[in-house]
Amino acid sequence: MKTLYLNGTIITMEEGTAQAVLEEDGIITAVGEEEAMKAMAKGARVVDLDGKTMLPAFIDAHSHFSAYANSMLQIPLEEVVTFGELKEKIREYIEKNNIPEGKWVIAKGFDPGNMEEQTYPTRQVLDEAAPHHPVLVQHKSGHMGVMNTLGLDVCGITRNTKSPEGGRIGMEHGELTGYLEENALIQYLDVVGMPTKEELQEVFLKAQKSYASYGITTIQEGMTMDSMVPLYQMLESQHMLYLDLVAYADMANSRELLTTFSDRISRYRNHIKIGGYKIFLDGSPQGRTAWMRTPYKGGGDYKGYPTMTDEAVYTAIRTAAKERRQILAHCNGDAASDQYIRMCRRVEEEGYPLKSIRPVLIHGQLLGLDQLEAVKEIPLLPSFFVAHVYHWGDTHIRNFGKERADFISPAGSAGRKGIRYTFHQDSPVIEPDMLETVWCAISRKTKKGVTLGEMEKISVLDALKAVTIHAAYQYFEEGEKGSIKPGKHADFVLLDKNPLEVSADEIRQIRVLETIKDGKIIYRREEMEQ
Repeated sequence: MKTLYLNGTIITMEEGTAQAVLEEDGIITAVGEEEAMKAMAKGARVVDLDGKTMLPAFIDAHSHFSAYANSMLQIPLEEVVTFGELKEKIREYIEKNNIPEGKWVIAKGFDPGNMEEQTYPTRQVLDEAAPHHPVLVQHKSGHMGVMNTLGLDVCGITRNTKSPEGGRIGMEHGELTGYLEENALIQYLDVVGMPTKEELQEVFLKAQKSYASYGITTIQEGMTMDSMVPLYQMLESQHMLYLDLVAYADMANSRELLTTFSDRISRYRNHIKIGGYKIFLDGSPQGRTAWMRTPYKGGGDYKGYPTMTDEAVYTAIRTAAKERRQILAHCNGDAASDQYIRMCRRVEEEGYPLKSIRPVLIHGQLLGLDQLEAVKEIPLLPSFFVAHVYHWGDTHIRNFGKERADFISPAGSAGRKGIRYTFHQDSPVIEPDMLETVWCAISRKTKKGVTLGEMEKISVLDALKAVTIHAAYQYFEEGEKGSIKPGKHADFVLLDKNPLEVSADEIRQIRVLETIKDGKIIYRREEMEQ
């Protein structure tokens, strides 16, 4: 079936604007002037855009799909500002949902910077809220968390349990505080209770609808492990995926995953493909666990710490290069970025050019300007979490000082160097709101209204490219997605205003009216509002 879209503003992302687009069976067949397109579109269904703005659908360059879905079953703590409110939220959730004793209760979105206490609760505070349920309260970044006493017991954590490399188990006066950091938290997440099959089916559909409501049609599973194989088999058997999903395998724990989904490596089947590997090199800057070359402000000589040795990083990159698979490395601090750069160069010196696998540097919050030349030479593809400017910019000022915080997510400097980059939201860390991210990249305002790095601001068009055509390139899909061009998928987003014509402050208020995947409407705002 043919469909002709006209009478709106169509931003192609490659050839400026167009008056009309023709698609057939989910593929764009022609783009051009309205009269010429009408002549080509005999028998086509005509869609009057009625002045709306059409863009290629947005592409999620990095998030954690299953974690985002699961977060919809967790207690939201973003608005909590005292330990008293935190305890009440947990009690209300248990009572309202009739959670049986012994079942895990998980809360998300905690940020000590928002709290009057300016710190994490102890296990004793959580015991007061839920003495008969194991509890995990996760930091908004997902890198840290606190368990109550029962949660620690279920995980087998005692005061004699040693902190793992690249992580920390909180102790004070020889007693457990309940605080778990980086690998000390990650290694126990599999112990935390899983939802029922019915709950999972509901939230995975809900999560896809949420991505679609933000104009996104391609999403990511940013760390996929063998333990997730049954989950994805269930999603596939139930035909539940309608967004394209790119999964990245945990380098250390994915043998079964890669065997089970071997026919999905670098190509889609039932909307799933394996994009490559993922490794973590450090933590989060707002949690002061990102690995830095210079100390944190007010922290003495403390610079954060790595989560992998040089040799482990080198082996991971070399494995990806030998297998000709892409690799994504989580690097927030500049020391972590330095480690990634050094090990990439070492692999290249051994005769494995990396350009063909397009290695990605995820987050790059504190990527140094002096490191950009190396990023360009290898080349690495930075995917910036630029919304940090708004959500944690004020925290970065406290942690690093204004001068250093000015250069978080240095998209402006990267662009001037001719470096291609993408943007992401790392959901469930924040909602996958692409238009908010575009606004953050062009305005660079913190929650308190401070401008971070005037020189790092970019144009609206460059910000839109980062979430469309450049994100498609990151997935080796620039020939299939990311722009409105004949031969590509008919993946579109319709907006109520043209982001190229409104003021910077208005961009954040633009509404997604429809999202279209392969020519089919998968989200319509008016239906959600009824």
